[in-house]
Order: sequence, then structure tokens, then C-alpha cells
Amino acid sequence: MAEFTAKDVMKLREQTGAGMMDCKRALVDADGDMDRAADLLRERGIAKAAKRASKIAAEGIVYALVEGKTGVLVEVNCESDFVAKGEKFRELVDAVAKQIAAVKPADVEALLASDMGGKTVETYIQEQVAVIGEKISVRRFMVYEANGFVETYIHMGGTMGVMLAFDGEPTEAAKAVAHDVALHVAFAKPRYMTEAEVSAETLEKEKAILLQEVINEGKPQNIAEKIVLGKIKKFYEENCLMDQKFVKDDKVTVAQVLAKAGAGVSLKQFCFFVRGEGLEKKSEDLQEEVAKQVEAMKK
Repeated sequence: MAEFTAKDVMKLREQTGAGMMDCKRALVDADGDMDRAADLLRERGIAKAAKRASKIAAEGIVYALVEGKTGVLVEVNCESDFVAKGEKFRELVDAVAKQIAAVKPADVEALLASDMGGKTVETYIQEQVAVIGEKISVRRFMVYEANGFVETYIHMGGTMGVMLAFDGEPTEAAKAVAHDVALHVAFAKPRYMTEAEVSAETLEKEKAILLQEVINEGKPQNIAEKIVLGKIKKFYEENCLMDQKFVKDDKVTVAQVLAKAGAGVSLKQFCFFVRGEGLEKKSEDLQEEVAKQVEAMKK
């Protein structure tokens, strides 16, 4: 039997929404390869495309800061919800965001090494750790320098953050549209801006998975290929921001909504962070429960 753990089964289940037994079989057939197992579940019609991790697996906040035409989106993690809601932790995150806006470091390592009033950011954070009493880490950040303006949206006090960079003047109409699109991104979580951003490799892989899924449903090859063309169109509509149906009015696309922002206003970049996405919080009881279920499956 392929080598994989109870944690792998649990992770695949969270990603795909498939049942525990189906996930275990897919991992066995894929020799423990998580990506291949997810593809197999889709080919078998058991799961849709892997969902973006929606489980919050770490505490902390996603925080946004806009200074002039510079925008910062940063995620800082801690160990407990209690600390995440505390004033000292919020002050630390704000200070880190301002440092990012001022220095515009290339990555987290460069940020931590940067000078912050005679000490490095890493030293500053460690000093705060001693006061707050929990491990604190800057996980990731993004900096946008817009030609026009930056729009941000923080959901539920920091569980998720969105940042958009626009060209053009921030008129009332433009700001209203920008706010609506930021809300849309938080809801729809697009993977790309336009169809052109989808790589040929990604597209071919998607076509292959969809083709196998349709053939498994009993459709002949020539019919299956035509069905896949329709499914690819849906793939673009679900994953490309400009093609997505607007969350407030599904009769129009996001591209059509952006057209109402006014002449010269256009969206150039977008990003979003979901707090704790991909991180794991210790949960020994849950792991033990899943391990028992996996062992039961092997019998």
C-alpha cells in the first residue's frame, strides 16, 4: 500500500469535499501523491475542483494599510484568538504594515532584516513576543504601488483581506465600483484576472481531467470533446475575475461592472489572503479521530 498518513487523508478531504473512504482509495491509487489523488477524485466524478482552503487553521489577522498610492496587505499569525484581538498585537501589525509601506522589502526575510528605528523588525517582533507571551510571525505580504489608487477590504476583523490597484482618478463612481469589486473578490476568490493568465499547462491539465470525467460518465470520445469545450468556458467563468458573474447581480460580469468606473479607470492588479490558509493548528484529538477511521478502513 502507498505510504500516506491520516493527516493526508484529512487534508484531501478538506480540499475536495469527498468522503473519507474515497480519499483513501484515491491516495492509494496515486501512490500518495496529493495532487494526483485530487485529480482522480474529479475524474471519478466524486469531487469538483479542489476548493481553496477555507478552514482557518491559524490565529492572527490579515491587515490592510493604504498610504497615498501605496497599498499593503499583510498576514501576521499568533497562537490564540485572544491575543489576535488584543490592542498590543494590533499595534504590532500596524507597525509592521507601515514598515512594509516605507521599505517595500522583497520578501519576509528582507522585511525582518530591515532597520526599524535602530533595530531590525525581527528584534522588534521578538521584544513584543516577550511582552505578549505568544509566538508571532509575519507570514506574507503584498505591496502595490498604483498609478491611480488602491482599494482594500478586510472581512470579519481580519479573517480575510483583499487589495486592488487601479489606474485612473479615484472619483466617487470609481471608488464605489472598486469597493463592490473588492467585496466580489472576497466572495468569489478568483484565481486569475483574465483568461490570458491561465497557462497552457493548466488548461491542458484541466481539459484532460474534464475529458476523463465525461468519458467515465459513458459519453463517446467525440461527444465528450464537445462537452469539454463547454466546461472550459465554465472554468473561465468560475476562475477568471473579469469573466465571473458579479456577486450582486449575476446578469452582468465583473468586467461590465468595472466599465462603470469611468473613463481611464481600470483594474491592474488584485490579491487576497485568507488567514491561516494552508497552515495547520495543533489538534491532537481530531488527528487521533481521523487516524482511527483510517485504520478501520485498512481492516
